[in-house]
Amino acid sequence: MSRGRPGRDDSPDRLYTLTGGRSRSGSDAFDLVTLVVTECDPVPGMQSEHAAILRMCRFPTAVVEIAAELGLPVSIVRILLADLLGTGRISARHPRSTYLLPDLDILEQVLVGLRNL
Repeated sequence: MSRGRPGRDDSPDRLYTLTGGRSRSGSDAFDLVTLVVTECDPVPGMQSEHAAILRMCRFPTAVVEIAAELGLPVSIVRILLADLLGTGRISARHPRSTYLLPDLDILEQVLVGLRNL
């Protein structure tokens, strides 16, 4: 049963065809939260899933979101993304962590202040 768009066929034969028979992406560039950004527009004759990814990723989009939108397993999406990355049609990066630990001196001052209460 497909979790994506109605009428999509997620049979093993279709998935085999989408990936050209590959079961691994050959790249460790993509985990679930890797952000993907399109570097060019789709071109005529391009595989429909590749074109859909390029349209979807005009703004940074996580791999897990791409898989959900396409209604495909993440493993299949990683293979498709590796194809696009290999041809320079997308770029991939991990989200930046905006959480930075405060300076230890500040933490010590807070602790002293709390003890003085």
